[in-house]
Amino acid sequence: MAYRGFDLYDQASFFNKYMERRNGIENANDTLEKPIICEMISKEARCILDLGCGNAAWGHELIASGAHSYTGLEGSRRMVELARRNLCSPKMEIVHTPLETWNYPADRYDLAVSRLVIHYIEDILSLFSSIYRTLKKDGTFVFSVEHPVMTSSYGLSRAEGIKQDWIVDNYFVTGEREQEWLGSKVTKYHRTLEDYFAALQKAGFTVEQIRESRPDKQNFLKEETFHRRMRIPLFLFMRGKKI
Repeated sequence: MAYRGFDLYDQASFFNKYMERRNGIENANDTLEKPIICEMISKEARCILDLGCGNAAWGHELIASGAHSYTGLEGSRRMVELARRNLCSPKMEIVHTPLETWNYPADRYDLAVSRLVIHYIEDILSLFSSIYRTLKKDGTFVFSVEHPVMTSSYGLSRAEGIKQDWIVDNYFVTGEREQEWLGSKVTKYHRTLEDYFAALQKAGFTVEQIRESRPDKQNFLKEETFHRRMRIPLFLFMRGKKI
């Protein structure tokens, strides 16, 4: 069976460790990734598609902010069960599916967003093309991934404890990289920044914005955490538009 990143989250031990990390104080998702994603998305988006929605907690926020509908796609059975258990709006729909095989309806959504999922996907051009098709004219696609300087450092030996040095190696050798994370071996796909940019363009998008996870001091409680996040970009963000 081909590698599927979401299968990890159906392993009880990994799932529990992930949720503990995700809910931790000053976690990178909430201090770095979410604030930038929220700045980049269209505030007027009515129909939203979330690719890799996890427990869909963000979907509730989007509906509360005025979205007319929210469709969350998720491959992990555990995440889907959690998302459906917490549904509190008829405007929300959760679909249990791999992102690569869903039948993307044409001209349906105003906004497609994917948060820290696409680095698990091998064929991003095919996925980006499906997203382009499912967006309405002038629709936008916003995504975040682990930054290429991070994925290029995976597979290298490191000391125990908090990582202090990041060695970028074989940056232009793209493809699978294995990472030790939360007690498991995780496969992610390393690509250069140029690769992501080119895939968006080939799929038909006009690339409107590129961001990196420059930290905002006001999002941190501890000075030391802020300074650590200033050392290296953890995440890369892009926004494309369907003209």
